[in-house]
Amino acid sequence: MMPDLTIKEVTIQYVHQLWASIEPYIASALEHSQGEYTVEEARVFVVNGQWSVIVAINDEGIHGAALVTYYNRPRDRVAFVVAIGGKLVSNRDTWAQFEGIIRSNGATYLEGAARESIARLWSRYGMKTKYAIVGKSL
Repeated sequence: MMPDLTIKEVTIQYVHQLWASIEPYIASALEHSQGEYTVEEARVFVVNGQWSVIVAINDEGIHGAALVTYYNRPRDRVAFVVAIGGKLVSNRDTWAQFEGIIRSNGATYLEGAARESIARLWSRYGMKTKYAIVGKSL
C-alpha cells in the first residue's frame, strides 16, 4: 500500500529541478489529447507561468502530476485541468487537497477535458459532465 500522498503546487522556480520527475505523468496524460500539446510545449507554458504544476508526493517521491491553467469568466475564476496523470487525485483526501490549492489561487469553479474513465472517477467528487468537445482539423 502506498503511503499517504500530499498534494502540492510546484512553484515556478522549482519546475526545472522537478521536471524529470513530472514529465512521465504529463506525457502519459497528453497521449490522450490527440496531439493538442506535446510535452515540450506543455513545459514552455509552465515555465512561462501560463500553467501551474500540481503534484502528488510522499517520502518515496512524486506519484502524479497535473497541469492547471486559470482564467476568468464574468462570474467565476476557472481552474481548468489541462492534463493529469498518475495517482494525483485518487481519493477524497487528495481531492480535497487539490481543491484547496486551486481555491488558494482564487478559483471558484473547476473544470477540465476528461475521458469517460476520468469523468466517472471525478463524478465521485461532485464533478458533472457539461458537454462533449468535438474537433476537426481544417
